Order: sequence, then structure tokens, then C-alpha cells
Amino acid sequence: MAAKEHWKTDPDDHDYPAAADYLSLIMAKGEVTNAVAALRKAPITHFKAKDLLRASRLELLPADNAHVKKDLGKVSAGTLLSPILLVRGRVDADVPLTVADGYHRICASYHLDEDADIPCRIA
Repeated sequence: MAAKEHWKTDPDDHDYPAAADYLSLIMAKGEVTNAVAALRKAPITHFKAKDLLRASRLELLPADNAHVKKDLGKVSAGTLLSPILLVRGRVDADVPLTVADGYHRICASYHLDEDADIPCRIA
């Protein structure tokens, strides 16, 4: 599968509530509201899949994982993927980067090209 450009320029609207749902498991309600508002305003920046996985301390999911496979299928069909939503970690407090939305998309992109730049919003 070719590692062609396969990203939208902006996150999908439904990504923000999904991020809020996940963040509500690890943050207080007010913090979630502030984080999602900051994500909506954050500019797009780019990071490599391998760096996102390392900074978040998440494992690479296999290409045959149902959600990763679905995203790989989207790329193969020419459907663009939504950028990743991130909450910055703190190395001084041993807090890793939090992938608020897009873990499976990071893994799919890694399987295509671990060095390709992934568009992200980070708060």
C-alpha cells in the first residue's frame, strides 16, 4: 500500500466529542471542557507516527486490528483520514502525551510509513 498523502486538513466535527469522552476518563469535567476548547483553536502541526507512539507510550497496534484495518482500507480507497487530537504530556511530571482521538489512525499511518508526517492539533 503506497504511503501517499492521506490526511484531511481539519479534524472531523465528531472527533471533538470523541476526544471529550476519552478525556473524561482521565480528567475532571472542567479540564475536559478546557482541553477540547484548546484543541478546537490549536493550529495544525505535524509529527511522525513513530514519535507519537513513543511520546504517548502506546503500543503499535497490528495491521489486522479491526479499527486499524478499517483505516488502512479507507486510505486504500482514497478516503482522507482526520487529523489526530493530542493533549501534551509533561516530561517533568512523567506524564506521557495523551492521544485524545486518533490512536488507530496513528497506527494505520505507521504501517504505511512510520516517518510520514501526521497532521495533529495539540493542546
